[in-house]
Amino acid sequence: MKKVFVDGSAGTTGLRILDRLRDRDDVELLIPGEQDRKNKDSRREALNLCDIALLCLPDEAAREAAGMVQNPETIVIDASSAHRTEPDWTYGLPELSGPMEDQIRSSKRITLPGCHASGFLALVYPLLANRVIQKDIRLTCFSVTGYSGGGRKMIGEYESDLRSPLLDAPRQYAISQEHKHLREMQHISGLEKAPAFCPVVADFYSGMAVTVPLFQEDLAYNIGIDDIKDIYRSRYQGPVVDYHEKVSQNGFLSANSYSGKDSMCVTVEGNKDRILLLAIYDNLGKGASGAAVQCLNLVLDQDTALGLSL
Repeated sequence: MKKVFVDGSAGTTGLRILDRLRDRDDVELLIPGEQDRKNKDSRREALNLCDIALLCLPDEAAREAAGMVQNPETIVIDASSAHRTEPDWTYGLPELSGPMEDQIRSSKRITLPGCHASGFLALVYPLLANRVIQKDIRLTCFSVTGYSGGGRKMIGEYESDLRSPLLDAPRQYAISQEHKHLREMQHISGLEKAPAFCPVVADFYSGMAVTVPLFQEDLAYNIGIDDIKDIYRSRYQGPVVDYHEKVSQNGFLSANSYSGKDSMCVTVEGNKDRILLLAIYDNLGKGASGAAVQCLNLVLDQDTALGLSL
């Protein structure tokens, strides 16, 4: 039985990870008392005693925690954005390729994708790999997410009895085009230029829909919408990421339709001229805690979907 320590277990992501792991008989959870949870020496001890450390911390705290690990056998899985483009860390999105999954299984340092980046890369990576689009393409990414993606502070703002009326409507943010997920979106995909990124937070707790639009002229010669569907159908056969032919209902697509799940749906809409690539999932599921548990399963050589809510 492997010892697992969740550093930052009181946060939104950490709590859901604990919920996924609590009843498993293949792991022993190291859960510090309330006084020890923020005690640096106690955390250092747990980080080096455990077999696998899951970091659910802000970026600077995650860097500090990773630096505390001196046990060469401890595997670190980091949910922050601190290490997502670091060369010595393995990117934790196994569905992108067989070699990436193999790297996760053998790595001692795994960095989980950002929630927006997970959907963007699931849509774009296989098209680049199959040369349907080229690395010099200029892409746009539109993403709608629930407010839990903003952490405890934003959750408190949305759920406060005294909240601002401005929270009643969807809010576009990161309009300076400096969102922290952009670096990994470009780096992992291999795109020459970062996409124009339009994230929107709305008044629902969790779930998200990521859209990447394409024009027919963006595609390689003789490639069309049906070819893209075939690529996704071949690549995404579950159990966590699946291609679905049709998920919209009467022309509408809900961003919270996968709320509470750890899976992701990839689909394609549009027509022969204007194509919409779509990924629907939960920002707290496949976009955070579900991804952590999935990577944990891989390093433990367990079923990739063990303990996940699919």
